[in-house]
Amino acid sequence: MERPPGTPLRRRLLVTITGITAVAVVLLAVPLAVAVQLLYRAQAVATLERDAARVAAVEPDGTGAAPLPRELSPHLTVGLYRPDGRRASGGGPRTSRVAAASADGRSHQADEAGALAVTAPVAVRGGPPEVVRVALPESAVRARTTRAWLLMGAFAAVIIGLAAGVAWKQSRRLARPLERLTRAAQALGAGDFTVRAQPSGLREADAAGRALEVTARRLGSLLERERAFSADVSHQLRTPLTGLLLGLEAALERPGADLRSAARTAVRRGERMRDIIDDLLLLARDAGPDREPLDVPALLDELRARWEGLPLTTTVQGPLPSVHVKTSAVRQILDVLVDNAREHGGGAITVEASDIGGGLAFDVADEGPGITDSEDDVFTRRGASEAGHGIGLALARSLAEAEGGRLVLRRPAPPIFTLLLPATRDA
Repeated sequence: MERPPGTPLRRRLLVTITGITAVAVVLLAVPLAVAVQLLYRAQAVATLERDAARVAAVEPDGTGAAPLPRELSPHLTVGLYRPDGRRASGGGPRTSRVAAASADGRSHQADEAGALAVTAPVAVRGGPPEVVRVALPESAVRARTTRAWLLMGAFAAVIIGLAAGVAWKQSRRLARPLERLTRAAQALGAGDFTVRAQPSGLREADAAGRALEVTARRLGSLLERERAFSADVSHQLRTPLTGLLLGLEAALERPGADLRSAARTAVRRGERMRDIIDDLLLLARDAGPDREPLDVPALLDELRARWEGLPLTTTVQGPLPSVHVKTSAVRQILDVLVDNAREHGGGAITVEASDIGGGLAFDVADEGPGITDSEDDVFTRRGASEAGHGIGLALARSLAEAEGGRLVLRRPAPPIFTLLLPATRDA
């Protein structure tokens, strides 16, 4: 099977969630890294200012001979400078711009000679003021900042890794129902109408699964009805087609036969066959009109006209309840019952419509010897080669159940078949 184009949902979700997390981390980490750099520099400046003040406090004579405070960092470079910026003693460059700037009597700080330098003025007794210059290598400041950045980077990597793990798990959770739906849809396409989508806890996926199940059941039912149509239509058309052919053959072989009358009879029987085909096609495809109020007198009049020549009597007992069904379905059921009475029964055939309280009943009876089969056997679908009542009664029962009614054998001898249809409830 050719793989469908496009990026898999799992990968897309994984990349999207991880990418969004990475972008968010970067957007937060960059300004935080800058803030950390500025913070550490400010801390270094404050420390150097404190150290410069301590050194200035122990150099009242400006000779540079006084011992330095013990708590000073070994990384510091301490020098004593004259107001013009030239070094008088200690370490540091020969001349210092930041030391010269401190001739104004205030402390200054600047990057100089690869170090962060801070100055503090020294008031010398009996002489011009001098400047203490304390410097820390830039590499020391950068090392502290770099360690902080590496720690932040490690935390960022952990966060992105956790996001990737959550995204992978979530992508599996979201993609798995869709993958199951895909397999179910493929099975449905292969002809399996029993597919069922497992609940996933995702409302949209579960709704799609339920819709797929309904579609599968609908297609399965439709296919079964389509398959049964070929058998049903042959049964329903066999009798009128045989009568049409026999009538035409008799008219052709009988000398002096009224061919116009035979042609009219053949046309009438052909029209009946056309109506049967139309009704069965509509019912088999479930494409007929919506249920409508059943006009019982008109239906029985049509029944008598279709079975003209049979000893058929139709009656209506009292006022009838309103019933909403497909007229084509009821017409086919009554045709099956009348044809069954003509084929397997005997004597007069009666069709009676009556109110049974909460529903409408059609009783179809004849004066034949009766039925020896049980009710279940009577309505069992049989092949054309099997003895019995064929598939007509099975078709009639399925049509009745599709309309919400029932078709029963009310009395086996003399036989009475009853079609029960529920009355329409008032809104």
